[in-house]
Amino acid sequence: MDNFLFYFVLIALIIVVLIVVALTIRIVPQSNAYVVERLGAYNRTCNVGLHILIPFFDRVANRVSLKEQVVDFAPQPVITKDNVTMQIDTVVYFQITDPKLFTYGVVRPINAIENLTATTLRNIIGDLELDETLTSRDIINTKMRSILDEATDPWGIKVHRVEVKNIIPPRDIQEAMEKQMRAERERREAILQAEGKKQAAILTAEGEKEAVVLKAQAEKEAAIARAEGQAEALRLVYEAQAKGIHYINDAKPTQGYITLQGFRALEKVADGQSTKIIIPSELQGLAGTATTLAELFKDPTNK
Repeated sequence: MDNFLFYFVLIALIIVVLIVVALTIRIVPQSNAYVVERLGAYNRTCNVGLHILIPFFDRVANRVSLKEQVVDFAPQPVITKDNVTMQIDTVVYFQITDPKLFTYGVVRPINAIENLTATTLRNIIGDLELDETLTSRDIINTKMRSILDEATDPWGIKVHRVEVKNIIPPRDIQEAMEKQMRAERERREAILQAEGKKQAAILTAEGEKEAVVLKAQAEKEAAIARAEGQAEALRLVYEAQAKGIHYINDAKPTQGYITLQGFRALEKVADGQSTKIIIPSELQGLAGTATTLAELFKDPTNK
């Protein structure tokens, strides 16, 4: 009986020690912080590592994650400046920078951020028309981040980024936008076709122009080549004639040879088709001399 009581007390003591150790030692993991209260009042913030608490006096009031968090809020109805109601949902990226302010600054911080996001979004969209809302996402994101970051600073929260995820206009507005986009695509298609036809016509005209220019250039070069050929032929003929005359001069022809050549020239002239023949005076004298000689040597019996 005494042994049983001894073991019972020993086991109870071990359990108590384990409970005390469990209540005393706290290990804070990476990217976390524990807010510790002593007798109901804030005592300290325990960061990463091993920490000792006083049992029954100290308690962990809140375990806070220091990682960046992402919250996707449900679509909120908003009204634009031109009285168009649409649904817009947002995504907020934030990080807890002060665990104490996050714990004691506001009740249900995430719900507070959601409500603040909705009211801020309504205020911003209320100053914009529909077209501006659809094309000004960056402006909306920047304004919302600035306003939310300033408002959540007393809560120990840093808002890094706010993104407008979806903008859903009414169905009739969507249909009108689709028609407008379809008309715009058709207009661009017509412009592209017209530009293509214009470019084709320009290229065709330029091709015809180049063909005419090349043809004229070819005809010009052919005419130049023919003229050069004729000139070269004439030059060769004249050179040959000049060489012939030179050779005749070097041979020193007699007057009889010259006279004979003159008769030959007259013979060629007489064979022509001309009705009038102009004979040089020298050849006329020679012709007369030849006629006289012919009469002197004529047979007297030949009447």
